[in-house]
Amino acid sequence: MSNVETDPAEIECGSRATHATGGDPGDDRSDGEHARLHVEVLTARDVPLGGPRAMTVHRTLPQRRRSLIGAWCFADHYGPDDVSTTGGMDVAPHPHTGLQTVSWLFSGEIEHRDTIGNHAMVRPGEVNLMTAGHGIAHTEVSTPETTELHGVQLWVALPATAADTERAFHHHVPRVVESPGVATRVFLGELVGERSPVPTFTPLLGAELTLDPGADIELAVDPSFEHGVLVDTGTVRIADSDVDALQRTELGYVGVGASTLSLRNVGDVTARVILLGGPPFDEEIIMWWNFVGRSHEEIVRFRTEWMDHSDRFGQVRGYTGRIQHLPAPILPGTRLRARQNRPGHV
Repeated sequence: MSNVETDPAEIECGSRATHATGGDPGDDRSDGEHARLHVEVLTARDVPLGGPRAMTVHRTLPQRRRSLIGAWCFADHYGPDDVSTTGGMDVAPHPHTGLQTVSWLFSGEIEHRDTIGNHAMVRPGEVNLMTAGHGIAHTEVSTPETTELHGVQLWVALPATAADTERAFHHHVPRVVESPGVATRVFLGELVGERSPVPTFTPLLGAELTLDPGADIELAVDPSFEHGVLVDTGTVRIADSDVDALQRTELGYVGVGASTLSLRNVGDVTARVILLGGPPFDEEIIMWWNFVGRSHEEIVRFRTEWMDHSDRFGQVRGYTGRIQHLPAPILPGTRLRARQNRPGHV
């Protein structure tokens, strides 16, 4: 998905790791000392995807309080969206650099085309991961049969060693892992004994969990990861934490150090969450519009090359929309500036 804001904020991201108990990285607790799990609650902002019949998305990453969770650098949550009212999704050819896009749907269907020649469908319970690297362009259009569109669009920042890597595309249908009252689909990384075959350039976790009313699950997680629990439906409590239950569109951030995460549906409807994780991303990146780069000059160059129809991005074939080349917004009049992650505290 493109970031189609007409005045996108420039964000220079750098990870500042928070410990799950809210302490500093050097805080030593004895094994017998019990500390409640510190959860930082991130509230989404609503972003219209252009036009008077725009589909609104709820954006939880990036934001001023926290710009990254592991290498996850962008999280849009949308729907359930009545396509007859909003017109659905129709994003013209647009570019990406230095990142991977991860598309995950709960309902509806989206047609994907890119400059590698991939023509694929995004369907519920199936992950599509596109690697931009050096540069790629793609389109996303909800299909005529879609009446309701509902899902998440996620971006992963590539480390400097892979920022210029070749374009790639992967599709995977994860197996559903059942436990009492809970269903889990692992689309990236490893959880509940399942490992996704989809390759990433840094360790990552991405999974969908649905919990029946009253159901709970204790998850063994990597203590070197920081985690984010994004609530799509229902009301979810992170056990033994210092916050109330998370509501729809809220994201609960848990810092490094937690070896288990226990989730409980405390509402009277089925709850669904997206669990994200990864080790703190120890590089600074600049995100502007649909580009991830390392400097102001690099972002300026990406924009210029896109507007000049450079070979860096190639050409998307088969898209029949009115706009064949989504124009980039105007760059701000000042240098792209830093906005750092802020550490959370108890």
